[in-house]
Amino acid sequence: MKTKKILPWIIPIVLLITWQVSSSIGILSNRVLPNPIDIFTAAVDLLKSGQLVSDVWTSTKRAFVGFLIGGGIGFALGLVNGISKISESLLDSSIQMIRNIPHLALLPIVILWFGIGEEAKLFLVALGTFFPIYLNTYHGIRSVDPSLIEMAYVYELKGFSLFWHVIFPAALPSILVGVRFALGITWVTLIVAETIAADSGIGYLAMNAREFMQLDVVILSILLYALLGKLSDVMAKLAEKQFLKWHPSHQK
Repeated sequence: MKTKKILPWIIPIVLLITWQVSSSIGILSNRVLPNPIDIFTAAVDLLKSGQLVSDVWTSTKRAFVGFLIGGGIGFALGLVNGISKISESLLDSSIQMIRNIPHLALLPIVILWFGIGEEAKLFLVALGTFFPIYLNTYHGIRSVDPSLIEMAYVYELKGFSLFWHVIFPAALPSILVGVRFALGITWVTLIVAETIAADSGIGYLAMNAREFMQLDVVILSILLYALLGKLSDVMAKLAEKQFLKWHPSHQK
């Protein structure tokens, strides 16, 4: 059990040690890539000044709010289109057409619409998270085994009871896959949004450090995005484990 927990960390630790050793013996110049100790020192300095906590908190808030808005709309539309044929005919084609436009390609027009304030960043994050959750919710609902629904009819389950006790649990594994995928896109979108137009957050920290040639802070910012993305994924996996206790594939 302990080996299983340690195994995923072996490669990152080996890479970190190799990175530090390469830098210490001069193979890797600090002007190209600062070593891990310098990056850690920069993190401690920013932590003491309070800037690191403030910027991480700002980015986390943006990611959370954007995810809630985009994910909520995606879930609701996926649900409605999955259940109703009329709604699917009316909305799904339009959604699929919009999905084929890379959401980051809309950045210039989003800035024209919303300026460089919070609305633009939240819009981009919401748009990025909308499609994975919509598609997986829709797919989950549509993939429910018809024999399960027939069995539910035998037990006189109809309407909301049928949805809550049969359709939703059967679609839940697919919906949770969409959540994990959307969380990854949330951070990727936020990186772009914050580096182009921001006066706070991790992206602002990176761009400000670039102006002053603080490469260690730039690398620290990139690592922070990676760590926050990983933390989001761990939380999504815990939620998956909790909500899918009943599923044979998720039982120990």
